[in-house]
Amino acid sequence: MHKLQITNKHRFIGFALIGLVVYILSDVVDEWRSFQGATIAVYIVAIASVILLTGYSGQISLGHGALLAVGAYSAALTQIYFHVPIWVCFAAAVLVTALFGAILGAAAARLSGPYLAGTTLALAVGLPSIANQFSILGGEQGISFDAGWPPLSFGDSFTQYKWFFWIASLAALIAMWWVQNILRSRYGRTWRAVKTNEVAAEIAGINIGRSKVLAFTVSAGLAGLAGALLAMTMNNVSPSAFPLALSFSIATGAVLSGVNTLGGVMIGSVALVAIPEIASLISDRWSSSENLATILPEFIVNALLILTVFLAPKGPIEKLRSRHSK
Repeated sequence: MHKLQITNKHRFIGFALIGLVVYILSDVVDEWRSFQGATIAVYIVAIASVILLTGYSGQISLGHGALLAVGAYSAALTQIYFHVPIWVCFAAAVLVTALFGAILGAAAARLSGPYLAGTTLALAVGLPSIANQFSILGGEQGISFDAGWPPLSFGDSFTQYKWFFWIASLAALIAMWWVQNILRSRYGRTWRAVKTNEVAAEIAGINIGRSKVLAFTVSAGLAGLAGALLAMTMNNVSPSAFPLALSFSIATGAVLSGVNTLGGVMIGSVALVAIPEIASLISDRWSSSENLATILPEFIVNALLILTVFLAPKGPIEKLRSRHSK
């Protein structure tokens, strides 16, 4: 017990130090870097939701972008109709998307592998058409979601993008702290047992269906938070903001991070934000062709995926751990 308390204390100190670094960076970086920092925080939460679902529970989702959209619309509608503070909108996004995930998880509890992946993929593909059927969702134009301006006490130099950076980073830190704790609880152990061997887990008295539904519910709640944070950075929620490519990007980030561990989530998040900028720099330096600028990000992503699968299939962090353990 004492050892566990020390571990939790060290973990808390680590998160506090990360928060301090974010606080310092917010006064140093410019507007564009603040926006990128907020985007990284969004990806951290989104990728963590995929890692929890796939890496710890063994359920595969290729349409997580649809869950982000549910969270974004929930937050925006809560703000429009109830005029509540931004943190209440985020809480509504988590709760509504978790409920949606519970319903979807219960319906897909008997599915696994490619069947579950196909179901979530179909949801992501059909999302734009579904959203356009309801006028309350604003159609193609979408609906607004305004996080407001930072308090005047922060000074004139504290811009709105820095405010987004603060909110998104704080939300990501809280979410990661909570996820790490739940994965170390009996729920996390149950999910790992089900993933490793369903028959053995059932013999041990674990309700397989209930365990999978709970994992899908928690993962969906995290995805909903990521969607609300993404809507905050865009000030708008529309079907075009949650294309199928977003789902693939999140899945790619999870693979680059190491789908079996949360330790590398920052690697995947930074890569997703940095790849378009790297591709733009390369195309500007070597060619002015628009075609190159269009296909280069996908080429870099595919190359990284291939290298990760061959060199570090369990992720860079697990690769380093295995080397140190030898």
